[in-house]
Amino acid sequence: MKKIALLLAFSITSFGFGQGNTHKQLGGKFEGLAMTPPMGWNSWNTFATNIDEKLVKETADIMVSSGLAAAGYNYIVLDDGWMTHERDENGDLVPDPVKFPNGMKALIDYVHNKGLKFGLYNCAGTKTCAGYPGTRGYEYQDARFYAKLGIDFLKYDWCNTEGITAKEAYATMSNALKTAGRPIVFSLCEWGDNKPWEWGKPIGNLWRISGDIYPCFDCEFKHPENWSSWGFMKIVDMRKDIRKYSGPDHWNDFDMMEVGNEMNDTEDKTHFAMWCMLSSPLFTGNDYRKMSKETLAILTNKELLAVNQDKLGIQGFKYAVLDGVEVWVKPLSDGAWAVSFVNRTETAKKFSFDWNKNNFKDVDFGYEANFAKTTFKIKDLWKNKEAGNTKKIFSTAIASHDVVTLKLIP
Repeated sequence: MKKIALLLAFSITSFGFGQGNTHKQLGGKFEGLAMTPPMGWNSWNTFATNIDEKLVKETADIMVSSGLAAAGYNYIVLDDGWMTHERDENGDLVPDPVKFPNGMKALIDYVHNKGLKFGLYNCAGTKTCAGYPGTRGYEYQDARFYAKLGIDFLKYDWCNTEGITAKEAYATMSNALKTAGRPIVFSLCEWGDNKPWEWGKPIGNLWRISGDIYPCFDCEFKHPENWSSWGFMKIVDMRKDIRKYSGPDHWNDFDMMEVGNEMNDTEDKTHFAMWCMLSSPLFTGNDYRKMSKETLAILTNKELLAVNQDKLGIQGFKYAVLDGVEVWVKPLSDGAWAVSFVNRTETAKKFSFDWNKNNFKDVDFGYEANFAKTTFKIKDLWKNKEAGNTKKIFSTAIASHDVVTLKLIP
């Protein structure tokens, strides 16, 4: 009887049902893995399930040779479609042997040997969004599988989840990853339907706040299956009063970027500036093999990246709208501010901003800029040059859908 009891205790522990207090707490994420917004590349926006070993290797090679890795893009994340449609006889996930003929572990080692990190995708439901095996009922088994492979990032989607609640499902996977023992950044891709910003902090390192992005300025793309994808400014507009939930190691994720995918360079520039202002994770979704020098220049703008990666980790907010131009501001470390003027209209604008008539006040985090008391030097972050100071009215021309981004330095 004692032997049976010991075996039972071992089995319960092995399958993750007796992990001390792990199920009494909300989640068990690894702390401190994403103190600034994670940066990298994700396969979905351009390739959907048409992914393979050759694509990943070429992407890793270009990420290093182009300077993207040096700029901070260090995760390569394979989205939906990396596995076969059935688990093996032991219930394990099986990387597609046609797409990945040398095996997933060898591919992950290749990426790691480039000095990069590797991520995979799965889903909280019975099947992924593209119909591959989901994780429901296999959380601890899959977590051990990921740890054995040596991945560094897990994107966890929300399709085919009838009958389960988001908070519990994501907490279970969070605990499973922690139990498996390998530090893995946990990305909650729940689309914002169940307000993950209210409960996600102890569970994951980032959480999606919207449905899927679409490569346009502010359109809605309606799919035949009765769901929509959203232009990047539609996503910016979508959620109110959630910036207070975002910060180091717990980020509001505005989705993978569409920079380099179908929009013009002006709109790409605005898209990138807004993701930096919002402290969103920065995951590119374009084909690096076809990337223009203009796209690369946008993605590697050091001044804008510094705004995104600022150690304060505060999401920016919309301060005002003046004649169709939105004024977005973001507190930075050392008393500095980032300011973006976004032309939402279809026509070019001559725009002026009188600093002395506009004091910034961040009601969520308590930061304030009083331009009557403090003079700030101005740097234009797209032109990479000084632009006077806040004693004088700032005047500029802004093309339709364009952005001007400044850094104010006290």
